[in-house]
Amino acid sequence: MHRIRLIARREFLEQIRGRAFRLSTVAVPVLFLLIIGIMYMAGRGSESGKHLVVASPDAALAQEIRARLLDDKDARSVVEVLAPAVSADRAELVHQVSVKSIDGFLWVDAVPGKPPTAVYESQSSGDFITGARLEAALNHAVVRERLTASGIKPGEIDALLKDTKVETMQVNKDGHEVKSNAMGSFYKGYLMAILLTMSTMIYGLNVARSIIQEKTSRIFEVMLAITKPSDMLAGKLIGAGAVGLAQILIWAAAGGVIAGSALAGPILTGKLSIHFSWVEGAMFSVYFVLGYLLNASLFAGLAATCETEQELQMYTPLSAVPVWLSFGLIVLIVNNPDSVLSVAASLFPFTAPIIMMLRMGSQMPPAWQFAASIALMVLATWVTLWFSSRLYRIGILMYGKRATLPEMLRWLRYS
Repeated sequence: MHRIRLIARREFLEQIRGRAFRLSTVAVPVLFLLIIGIMYMAGRGSESGKHLVVASPDAALAQEIRARLLDDKDARSVVEVLAPAVSADRAELVHQVSVKSIDGFLWVDAVPGKPPTAVYESQSSGDFITGARLEAALNHAVVRERLTASGIKPGEIDALLKDTKVETMQVNKDGHEVKSNAMGSFYKGYLMAILLTMSTMIYGLNVARSIIQEKTSRIFEVMLAITKPSDMLAGKLIGAGAVGLAQILIWAAAGGVIAGSALAGPILTGKLSIHFSWVEGAMFSVYFVLGYLLNASLFAGLAATCETEQELQMYTPLSAVPVWLSFGLIVLIVNNPDSVLSVAASLFPFTAPIIMMLRMGSQMPPAWQFAASIALMVLATWVTLWFSSRLYRIGILMYGKRATLPEMLRWLRYS
C-alpha cells in the first residue's frame, strides 16, 4: 500500500504542477462562459434587425400581420407593408431580396371566401425562426379578421386572442406538486454530463499517455525493481483520478462563488433557474469515480500494448462511442426519462454516467435503478481491471513489436 501511495502521489504532483492543468483549470470555465454567452446573444440576435415586407392584396390583413410582428420588442424588426399588392410587385420584391435591400418578404394571397395562402422568401434557406414568427402573426391576423367579419367588437377580440402562459409543475415521488423549470432542468443535466464526460475521458487518456511515455523512456525497468506492476497501475489510476477530482472541486468552488454573486442572482432565480441538491452532488461524485476507473483501466491496458502515442490514437475513438450514443439519446431522455431505452442506457456501464446525469436533470430515477446501475458499473470496472492488469503486466516490458490479438490472449493466460 505504501508503494501505491508513493506512485499515486508522484502521478498527482506531476500532473497538477504541469502547465496544462493550470491552463485547463482556468480556460475551461472561461471557455464555457464564453460559449454560453455567444449562444445566448446569438439566440437573441438570430431574428433581430430584420428588414421585412408584408405584401398582400388585402391591406387590412397586411397591417394586422405587421402589428403582430412589431409586438415582439426583442426582435427589433423593421416591417413594411405593400398593399394592395399585384403580381408585378412580387418580381420587384424578389429583386430587392437578391440585392439585399430587404432580408425577406411575406406574400399573402387573400381571395374572399377562401383561406389565404402565404409564401415567405429570403436568401437564407434556414431562416426558420423568422418563418415561425411570420406564420404565427399570419394565423393571428386571419383569426382576428374572421372574428371582425362575424360582428365581434375589437375589445372582445383582444380578450379572446390574449395569450395564456403555461406554468410547469412536477409531481415528485411523494405525490406533491412542485414548480419545475424545463430549461433549467435540461441545462443542469447537460452541464453535469459534459463535466463528467470531459473529466473521465481526459484523465483516462492521460493515464494511457503517461504509460506510453514511461514505456518509451524505459523508466518502467527502474520502477519495477522496487514495486509490482499491479501497484504501479493502481497508483497511476489513483493519482490521475485525484487530479480530476481536484479540478472539478476547483470548478465547483468557482461556480459557487459566481452563483452567489449579484451578477448571477437574476439568472438563477429567473426563467433559467438552476439548483443542485446534495443527492445530485453525491451521485455525480460516485459516477465520476466509477466512470473514470472504467475508462482509465481500459485504456491503461490498451496503452501497455502500444509502442507510440500514434498507435494509442487508434483506440481513442472507443472512448467517444459511448459519449456519442449517450448524447444521441438526449431528446428521448429529456422527454421520457422513464422509457425502456432510457432505463436500459442508464444501466449499461459505459453509458450509465452520462445518461444518469441527464435523467436526474429531468426526473430523479428510483433508488433501485441507482443501485443496479452502480452495481453493474462496479462489476464492469472489476472485470476491466482484471483484463487490463494482465495486459499491463506483460505489455510494459514488450519493446520493438506491436502486440497482436493472439499475443494479447496469451498474456491473459499467464499467471
